[in-house]
Amino acid sequence: MNRNKMMMTALGLGAAYLMRNKESRDKLKGQFNDFAGSTKNSNRSQAATDNNKKGGMLTNFFS
Repeated sequence: MNRNKMMMTALGLGAAYLMRNKESRDKLKGQFNDFAGSTKNSNRSQAATDNNKKGGMLTNFFS
C-alpha cells in the first residue's frame, strides 16, 4: 500500500512538472516521437512514418 502511494505521488508530481514546463514537455514529446519512429517492422515502419508526418503519436496529449 505504501509503495503504491509513493509511486502515485511521483507520477502526480511528474505530471504537474510537465504541465508547468513547456520545454520539458517538448523534450519528452520528441523522445516519444523518436522512439515511435525507431521501430523497423515492415507493418509498423509505415505506421510510424505516418505518425511522424502527422506530428507523432502523442501530439494530442501535449498540445
